[in-house]
Amino acid sequence: MTVKRALITGVTGMVGSHLVDYLLEHTDWDIYGMCRWRSPLDNLSHLIPMINEGRRVFLVYGDLRDYLSVNDVVLKSKPDYVFHLAAQSYPRTSFESPLDTLETNIQGTAHVLESLRLNQIDATIHVCASSEVFGRVPKEKLPIDEECTFHPASPYAISKVGTDLVGRYYAEAYGMKVMTTRMFTHTGPRRGDVFSESTFAKQIAMIEEGLIPPVVKTGNLDSLRTYADVRDAVRAYHMLVTVNPVPGEYYNIGGSYSCSIRDMLNTLIAMSPAKDRITVETDPARLRPIDADLQVPNTEKFTRHTGWKPEIPFEKTMADLLDYWRERVRNERNFLTR
Repeated sequence: MTVKRALITGVTGMVGSHLVDYLLEHTDWDIYGMCRWRSPLDNLSHLIPMINEGRRVFLVYGDLRDYLSVNDVVLKSKPDYVFHLAAQSYPRTSFESPLDTLETNIQGTAHVLESLRLNQIDATIHVCASSEVFGRVPKEKLPIDEECTFHPASPYAISKVGTDLVGRYYAEAYGMKVMTTRMFTHTGPRRGDVFSESTFAKQIAMIEEGLIPPVVKTGNLDSLRTYADVRDAVRAYHMLVTVNPVPGEYYNIGGSYSCSIRDMLNTLIAMSPAKDRITVETDPARLRPIDADLQVPNTEKFTRHTGWKPEIPFEKTMADLLDYWRERVRNERNFLTR
């Protein structure tokens, strides 16, 4: 029997690398990971021996903004499943680089889907949008369901509205098996340090090692978030494409634990032996011009369809994230204080 192939764009990111781990353990698929030639491979370091041996995990080089390179990736991988995760994924950065964000996320998604269409690749496709598409939601609309109005609050969020709609367009116009997800906040080990919970964990780890003063610098602490673990998220993504996939459908996915960013920070500080010394200070450079401040999902549609539900407790997610940064800080020691 022919082994199935999965293509993961953005394989070197937090989600992409955890998805590889999940698929290696729970499927017999071969996995093709699209990345740029200069992408750091830190999140895949434990898989380098397999990659070098050409055993189940293969790196293919491409850039979402370059259609010819994307097309080359599609022809090399000939996937049965596509997880389109690659993006300019940092909302704060999108205020400084809005055109790059729009091009990468909207046109990049079109490049992937158009190549699959023109090459007649009959794949089951996951297009990853974001809960940020909902943006500024009034309290009376909480929890946020799939039909909530889009009100994006950053160039990143606008780009993900485009990503969402491009995915649904290809399903409706061409009969392609595309499903779109709006994943709410998800985190854990390997989370980039530009995101709030990860920069907090990194700063705490650096404080513990005596590398910076005992002050955690923050942005807006009043936003409400619902947290999921990245390892629950990738399990959901696998179920999305394997449990009776319905072309054109779109789902909200997220955790079940909601709290303010302030409470999340307090949870991390409480886990540190330096907790009695740590103070908190607002850094104006970390504030967004506008913020999506109420991010609480209604995930009933996806749960009804697949049976998925989050399993990893919030406290374990935070503890594992903090331990991830402790190990990195001990081993590397030189970090930007961002």
